[in-house]
Amino acid sequence: LNMKSVKVLLLLLFISCAAIESEEVMNDKYEKAYFGGGCFWCMEPPFEDLEGVIEATSGYMGGSVENPTYEEVTTGETGHAEVVEILFDPEIITYEELLEVFWRNIDPTALNYQFADVGSQYRTEIFTVGDNQKILAEKSKEDLDSSGKFNKPIVTAITVAPKFYIAEEYHQDFYKKQSMRYKMYAQASGRKGFLEETWKED
Repeated sequence: LNMKSVKVLLLLLFISCAAIESEEVMNDKYEKAYFGGGCFWCMEPPFEDLEGVIEATSGYMGGSVENPTYEEVTTGETGHAEVVEILFDPEIITYEELLEVFWRNIDPTALNYQFADVGSQYRTEIFTVGDNQKILAEKSKEDLDSSGKFNKPIVTAITVAPKFYIAEEYHQDFYKKQSMRYKMYAQASGRKGFLEETWKED
């Protein structure tokens, strides 16, 4: 190798190492949270609006089939739930605050359905990462259950997070890509009206 080639190789190595180091710093800085709240189209917007949330990604968790497709999940036979993966900066927003947003965007008393969407794939479930998330999730559920906000039991499950499978690209940021269709769906499903009626005093 001549000197020029050596310099190019060293430069590429430096860039590669810098990229790896940058990714490690990002991975150390940010945390992930997983929430199943029915149709994932409706669960991305409330989280992505929050300062400290880097992104919300739609996907599937909790089933028995590897790399499931949307068509497979919607049959209800794979055992997966539609979920959103929340990448967040804990120095800006806490996990407790994410839990509060989650509870305010679902009907936690509905078993295996959310509004117009029926089936176990639309169940509400918190998939926790680590012992701390599990403790905080269980406490928030107990607090909501004892608050008297709902006259029926809170049936949202709390489960240790299994593998997350990202959903197809056309599902990501659906509320932005198909804003009119999304608004019509959110209204017609009954979710929007329920949330406004339930939390109007707050």
